[in-house]
Amino acid sequence: MRIEIPIEKKFVHEMNMPIRWGDMDAYGHVNNTVYFRYMEQARVEWITSLGYSVTPGAESMLMINGFCNFHQQLAYPGELILKTYIGTIGRSSIDVYTTMALTDDPEVMAAVGGATMVWVDLKSGKSTPWPDHILSKLR
Repeated sequence: MRIEIPIEKKFVHEMNMPIRWGDMDAYGHVNNTVYFRYMEQARVEWITSLGYSVTPGAESMLMINGFCNFHQQLAYPGELILKTYIGTIGRSSIDVYTTMALTDDPEVMAAVGGATMVWVDLKSGKSTPWPDHILSKLR
């Protein structure tokens, strides 16, 4: 099943990331699970670029689901451009999307994926509305 990212989305962050030798599997290409790690790192860098720590405190943003559409095999050596976008902002959730392309062919998507992130009170383990200071940065 292919999940498409929406046309209506807001670009929020861009970063480059090298493909590491250890990202490949026995088949000689980047293992599918590593694409999710690339997207995770893009989200972490976006969150820290907003001035927030990803170290858990009393509240934090947690991933509740994720997907990845694989378009192209990747292999070492190479460098990726990861672009992060946000979509719908809910009461306590946000849809975050990531596109991946090689720096030497940036118009060809290697993968496109996303995650729904939820603001959570870590003590109760329940979602809680976005704090105003975060909503102002997301909007």
